[in-house]
Amino acid sequence: MAVFVAVFLVGCIPKITGKAISQIPKETGRTPEVYFCPGDNCGKILEKHISSANISANCAFYDIDLKNVISPLARKSRDIDVKVVIDNSNSDGQIKGDGVRTNNGEQLMHNKFCIIDDKIVITGSFNPTDNDNNLNNNNIVVIYSALLAKNYEEEFSELWNGKFGSGNKVKYPIMYINNIKIQNYFCPEDCQLELSSTISKDSGLYRIIDLIRNAKESIKVASFTFTHETIADELIKADSRGINVTILTESRQRNVMGSQYQRVKDFGLDIRLDGNKYTMHHKFIIIDGKILITGSPNYTLGGFNKNDENFLIIYDEDLALKYVYEFNELFNLGLL
Repeated sequence: MAVFVAVFLVGCIPKITGKAISQIPKETGRTPEVYFCPGDNCGKILEKHISSANISANCAFYDIDLKNVISPLARKSRDIDVKVVIDNSNSDGQIKGDGVRTNNGEQLMHNKFCIIDDKIVITGSFNPTDNDNNLNNNNIVVIYSALLAKNYEEEFSELWNGKFGSGNKVKYPIMYINNIKIQNYFCPEDCQLELSSTISKDSGLYRIIDLIRNAKESIKVASFTFTHETIADELIKADSRGINVTILTESRQRNVMGSQYQRVKDFGLDIRLDGNKYTMHHKFIIIDGKILITGSPNYTLGGFNKNDENFLIIYDEDLALKYVYEFNELFNLGLL
């Protein structure tokens, strides 16, 4: 059993190939839940699930300093299997011990997920930090599914055993939970490199591009950083065929190297800078108000081709509409 100690500190698209999926697994369970920070106190949601764990709590966080998440992790590690992987740039003492490991190499371990008791997955844009919980705009989705948890446990095992920036393909890339179709991808292994001569039809990146291409009415994008030229190309094309494309990005990221902000703005797309004086940290896309793409990667080359990341595509109008409300609220406060 892993034990650790909490220490608090102050203060144009290539040719497409692919294969058919012969059998898609199905599962029933509780309805997925969605929370938006800072209003919904995402840290409190994490704390609740970690504190109620009976078997295991395995978490991969880019960053962590939130005391009410660190405390239950440390407390539960005395009785159950608790492991945490964090990015080495943030391994500065908030949490340590033999139940904590960091990544190696230049890529970021940019995930933000927890698996509880092999049956609950909590993921999104939220790092359990004071800033992300109390100041920044973030989201988490809680999905009750042993199937999805299996995917995340296998990914976590790779990270725990030092396999960063690569790994096996996701076990169940498509599943149905309560008749809701969910697709799950881990980058970079499930997100085909754009330097390749082909983009696999099974690639998470291809799925995003395909959804943008096939949008019928609207596309809403919220991304902390937006430098992915291919995704920008597809959004520009969508706008040109009459799709209502709206984009929100973090104001401090407008001039970073490769930023697509001014480019898409020059093409006439409605892109705005967030009005939060702190950080708009979301990473999600909503297609036609019915399909949600959410997870840890920003819409950048590094987010899909280099860093350790995860994301979900959820085909559920009720869930997507909750993100629509969040997007509209922030977009209406955005700066032109």
